[in-house]
Amino acid sequence: MKKYAFGVDIGGTTVKMGFFETDGTLLDTWEISTRTQENGKYILRDIADEIDKKIKEKSISSLDVEGIGMGVPGPIGEDGTVFKCVNLGWGIFNVEQELSTLTGLKVRAGNDANVAALGEMWQGGGRGYKNLVMVTLGTGVGGGIIINEHILSGTNGAAGEIGHMPMKDNEPETCGCGKKGCLEQYASATGIVNMTKRYFNEHEQAESILKNIDTFTAKDIFDAAKEDDKVALEMIDEVGIILGKALACVSCTVNPEVFVIGGGMAKAGNILLDCIQKHYTEYAFHAVCSTDFKPAELSNNAGIYGGVRLVLE
Repeated sequence: MKKYAFGVDIGGTTVKMGFFETDGTLLDTWEISTRTQENGKYILRDIADEIDKKIKEKSISSLDVEGIGMGVPGPIGEDGTVFKCVNLGWGIFNVEQELSTLTGLKVRAGNDANVAALGEMWQGGGRGYKNLVMVTLGTGVGGGIIINEHILSGTNGAAGEIGHMPMKDNEPETCGCGKKGCLEQYASATGIVNMTKRYFNEHEQAESILKNIDTFTAKDIFDAAKEDDKVALEMIDEVGIILGKALACVSCTVNPEVFVIGGGMAKAGNILLDCIQKHYTEYAFHAVCSTDFKPAELSNNAGIYGGVRLVLE
């Protein structure tokens, strides 16, 4: 094993990059803008240039670098072929081969949520576990599945897209994916806000401190719940019910040792985590109902840690 490696996490706005020792020690981290012009033709070139600069800055040889591991915001096959990344403007091509040609280094790539899950298993909330599901609760709901310390990517990299599990048949609004009733329409930061607004429209006499806030957020709802606001507590419980049921279904499929819960909404802490686990236990098949729940620990660095872990395979 060589001494160094790079982790890369490509987002629609920025590319997060990390320079590591291969024992998992993060030596440096930085970001560059994601240039999506002309169908994202500059993105990999910019990444290659940044890695070349960092190698020179650190006065090391490329021969000391194990490789580059990368998370990509879209489905990607095990051979490194991306199957369209809409936010980047990419079509179908082998991202591993192209970046390897640009840098002369070994490259491994995976879906960004799956790679983040790998990072949490290696150096975060999933340390000590070999089988885990990471759930990211943010603007949407993301997921990543690790089985026997390896990413479960599926046929075209779409395994772990738990945010689009169908949960309700009578949902009038459309999810960003084009379907209706997806998990992320209820269990995301956007979802809990929309559910609360809908509740107020249907219960005009309901009393809540949230009514004093012109444009409340998911954080406002959790803050209100901590002050025993009845409506806020009810909305969080609804999220717990829906997520508990969804994760019970996931457990029957992949039987993880632990669910690692991350994303901006997870910053609410135990008030959310305990609620999800309580309802999960109610719905889960008896053989999987003792699955652990842990908070994610790496925050926005999970993807670059996971990238390095991926290239070490």
